[in-house]
Amino acid sequence: MTHHRTGRPGARSTQTPNQHPRLAPLLGCLLIGLAHADSAPTQSDFGGAGLWQTPTARMAEEGELAFTVSNVHPYDRYNVSLQPLPWLEGIFRYTAIGNRLYGPQALSGHQSYKDKSIDVKLRIWTESRCLPDISIGARDIGGTGLFSGEYVVANKRLGPIDASLGMGWGYVGGRGNIRNPLSLFSDRFDHRPGSSGTGDFSSNHYFRGPVALFGGIAYQTPWNWLVLKAEYDGNNYQHESQRNNQKQSSPINFGAVLRPARNLDLSLALERGNTVMFGFTLHANAATGTGPVKLLDPPRPARNTEAAAPAPEQVDWAEVARNLRDNAGIQVSTITRRGSEVIVTGEQERYYYSAKAMGRAARVLDNQLGPGIDWFTVVSQQEGLSTAETSVHRQRFGQLIDHDIDLAEFSRSVEHNAPMPRHESVLYRAPIERVDQSFALSYGQNVGGPDAFLLYQIAATYNIDYHFTPNLWWSGVASVDLIDNYEKFKYDAPSRLPRVRTDVRRYITRSDLTLPIFQLTGTRQLGNDLYGLAYAGMLESMFGGMGGEVLYRPFGERWAIGTDVNWVRQRGYDQDFSFRGYHVVTGHVTGYFDLGYKDVTVALSAGRFLAGDWGATLDVSREFRNGVRMGAYATRTNVSAQQFGEGSFDKGIYVSIPFDLMLPRSTISRATFVWDPLIRDGGARLSRRYSLYSLTSDRDFDNFSGNLDQIMQ
Repeated sequence: MTHHRTGRPGARSTQTPNQHPRLAPLLGCLLIGLAHADSAPTQSDFGGAGLWQTPTARMAEEGELAFTVSNVHPYDRYNVSLQPLPWLEGIFRYTAIGNRLYGPQALSGHQSYKDKSIDVKLRIWTESRCLPDISIGARDIGGTGLFSGEYVVANKRLGPIDASLGMGWGYVGGRGNIRNPLSLFSDRFDHRPGSSGTGDFSSNHYFRGPVALFGGIAYQTPWNWLVLKAEYDGNNYQHESQRNNQKQSSPINFGAVLRPARNLDLSLALERGNTVMFGFTLHANAATGTGPVKLLDPPRPARNTEAAAPAPEQVDWAEVARNLRDNAGIQVSTITRRGSEVIVTGEQERYYYSAKAMGRAARVLDNQLGPGIDWFTVVSQQEGLSTAETSVHRQRFGQLIDHDIDLAEFSRSVEHNAPMPRHESVLYRAPIERVDQSFALSYGQNVGGPDAFLLYQIAATYNIDYHFTPNLWWSGVASVDLIDNYEKFKYDAPSRLPRVRTDVRRYITRSDLTLPIFQLTGTRQLGNDLYGLAYAGMLESMFGGMGGEVLYRPFGERWAIGTDVNWVRQRGYDQDFSFRGYHVVTGHVTGYFDLGYKDVTVALSAGRFLAGDWGATLDVSREFRNGVRMGAYATRTNVSAQQFGEGSFDKGIYVSIPFDLMLPRSTISRATFVWDPLIRDGGARLSRRYSLYSLTSDRDFDNFSGNLDQIMQ
């Protein structure tokens, strides 16, 4: 199952569990506005840096994203490769086995069998003059285990030739013609247990059983668009799953990779000595992408160096507020003065990069104010909560614009502070912007199910927020189904738990007009570093009720802790105002920790889930300078693998990309693609519309300092 979410960074999301996601934004971002790495290694048939069937020790540049499709009968593989860290590669994959049916013909028709898997590779040594790159990895670590295998591989570059040599276990070393060297430590390494097919991390299989050597070369020809590859395959295809052994005329696989465009690789090879392989890869670097030129943004305010600006008391502040909204994206709530400082308080609605908004706000204010004002300060708000204030020195900002000082020197005059109550004179107080509404088309999909490999839906949605006060508002989302093929969606997964998620089919197919959200929400600042949130109504497509959250997030610190408690009841399948009988109290305590290493954040959450099970979720992610985030999560509860069902426990991989990197206009919205192999009832959490950690994201000013160059845009 995949999921796609849109919305400003965690502030609000209209994605609910019945809106199944799309891959299109991910593929689009690979081609639009992202950087290309000329040194990107070619991908294997299984995805990830490799030759054909075998992996190499190489890693792509951090931030690389790749989508690979390969066909070598009877297998079609669809792979997405992620490089979140320079030493870590992750892959998730669907394999279609063309000569095996998914299940009974009455359920799946003639659909071929689909296998889901996750791979991981770690580089443990970086190539030097004398020593090679060395990596260790595992395939299919969290799936059915049909293609599971482990390996250790080394690579050494010799001019245009990149040579690899490795040792494989399981599927990677299916030839099994060498005794396992680990048998020197224990006889148990001689035998590899059969796959349980549950999707658990079967650590008792790892590096066990006979092994085989593999290796090969990749030759970069004098033409940049052509790479030749040849390998000795460690698999003899005589131990294939589902009694699907394949004839191998030769263990040598060879072929070519053509790069006709900067983001496209085409692959053609002869494998097993008798089978043609064709594949293609779309790839780009998400970490270094800056997006297209913002042709649809308002022009940057020109600096007024001629007319004398009036004193603050004589300024038309209503007009200034309009200019700040139109040009700096700030929906102003108040403008105040504190001595020689003017403070603008409001919510950012356009610019993902806060430095860009700050620069434009400073230009607007500089053009409107005469002497006597030395500092411009913007106080960030989200849904009535003041989270951070950023101040720039007026004179130093002018020197930066005039190129009299560089960015590094200017940065020393920028201040970040926690908003504190101070005596200020009010220059302008804006009326409440009560109604915020929008229409949109949404596309959702369900990938890899037994009914059909792709189930899709196009719907029209209407979103509305009505603010009674800045801290109290009502939200509604209405959705109308336009086109779909969900008439094929007939399969309900088995469950030994309350059906809190596995009855998703009924929520999708019961009604063409649904009301996923109908919610009243309030926020409150409980202290300098303490925030509160309360909500009630139809909270998501499957549950309604009431709940609240409290978050303690010290300003400038790399950690935070919060808790949420909710009483919810299962909604009717029509997603109207009806309820079913099941209800539960659910909630979690969550700690957030920025490790201080490459912007890696760890979130650990423990508590009670929707099915009444108790457990914890570990989420690890890395955010790049431009806002792209890659992460993975896993949830374990007190539910046994047998009760949980296929998959054994909940886990997934996700990529979150600011739309700012894909569009010719600035926006604070983002798309998140989540690959969650199966929908199960264990470990299911309430899909809350708002999160205090996201609403207070400006407390972490890495976005500002890491993109300070945007202040000139």
